[in-house]
Amino acid sequence: MIAIVVRSARLLAAHWPALLAWMLGGTLAHYLVLELASLVGARTALGGILLLPLAALCLLVAYVAMFLVLRDGMRKLRSLAPLPEDARARRKAFLDGILGGILPFVAFYTAWGFMREDVVSYINGAFAWQFQWGLSAAVAGADYDTSGTIDDLGFDPFTLSLLLGAFVARWLHQRYRARLPGWTGVAAVYLEALWVYLAAYLVKDALGLLTAWVDGRQAMVWLADLREGLVGVLAPLGFLWDGVEWLLGEAGGLILLPVAWLTIAGVIYGQAVRAAAPQLSGRTVERWRSRYGTIPQRLRRRLADLGESFIGRFRPIGRALVLMWRAGPVLIGSYVLLSTVVTLAEQWGLIGISRLLGPHDYRSFWGPVFVALTLGVSVIIEPLRVSVVAASYDETLDRLSAVDSEAEVQTAGGSAPGGELDDEVVADAAREQDKGDEVVRNAGA
Repeated sequence: MIAIVVRSARLLAAHWPALLAWMLGGTLAHYLVLELASLVGARTALGGILLLPLAALCLLVAYVAMFLVLRDGMRKLRSLAPLPEDARARRKAFLDGILGGILPFVAFYTAWGFMREDVVSYINGAFAWQFQWGLSAAVAGADYDTSGTIDDLGFDPFTLSLLLGAFVARWLHQRYRARLPGWTGVAAVYLEALWVYLAAYLVKDALGLLTAWVDGRQAMVWLADLREGLVGVLAPLGFLWDGVEWLLGEAGGLILLPVAWLTIAGVIYGQAVRAAAPQLSGRTVERWRSRYGTIPQRLRRRLADLGESFIGRFRPIGRALVLMWRAGPVLIGSYVLLSTVVTLAEQWGLIGISRLLGPHDYRSFWGPVFVALTLGVSVIIEPLRVSVVAASYDETLDRLSAVDSEAEVQTAGGSAPGGELDDEVVADAAREQDKGDEVVRNAGA
């Protein structure tokens, strides 16, 4: 934990102006895009929904930029994946970081309710514009038609067509990107954000419907009756039941949020992890492989391209999770604790500023000021959070490298006569470690 704190302080002290500028720019762009989406959505639903993913994309660009800014001070990551030297390579690294970070960031953005907040803000803003225009039309004695406007997202042909069209266009770009000009990479980022954004929103709605359906089943009623019966007989059991539910709910938020941030950082920084995916085996798998081999080769090639375009997006996430697993509970637990302290600092910052400002009327003062106050504290705290995440990721790489080196040296030492480490054995182990670092460096680059 001390090592993470020291690295975080060094990263923040060296790069805080750039971090603050990127966070401020991303927050401002997020707000402006939502306002623009509300204005356009009040006229046409298609334009408003096409603009909505850009709000989340603005924040993603800011976070990717902040993580890449800190890469200059991450000693272990730089030794594994050196910084790009020319401007073209840096732009490519930035674009790759955005493309790779879209899926985990949108998943995090959806799970913590930020997407729902964006949609609610978009709908409220669009209705506000329509109210003004409708009132002006009523005063002028003209008709005002609101058909084909706003349109909340849902399982309808409109939303599904947008999702499918964006996915197919993104797949076509990925397949033929070598023949396309470089500026089409920006379009690829938008298409990736659009289909992932719509898919995440629909999955969130589907899970909500599934949860409501499960809650209405007879089995849940029996479970509730069982709880009431047990509580009636043993009152302490009811307190224990409620305590376990509270603990699971609180622990999930405290642990999953830092893990989500570390996963996003792992995807952005690249796959600096040596982890092989397990291979499936068995009679059933072999039978399906045999049947798959009977499909014409051209069709198999197309199916492989589609599968790679979808499954390939999840591989960086899996590798980042493997990295955390290999780092061990002590390091990850220290990181989770520090992340919780940062969240606590954000809450106490809001409380402290409110105490400094003193009591005021809600409608005339706190109503207009509260949003700006919350955003201001967030803009200050987020660079600190990103520094803690980056320092933890770098410390994880450093720890894993040291563990791998020690394991290789011990393995080499066990093969020596009498278990003694001579200079030749140590040199061989060091050469093997250099080869491993070279492989990881190439993967990270």
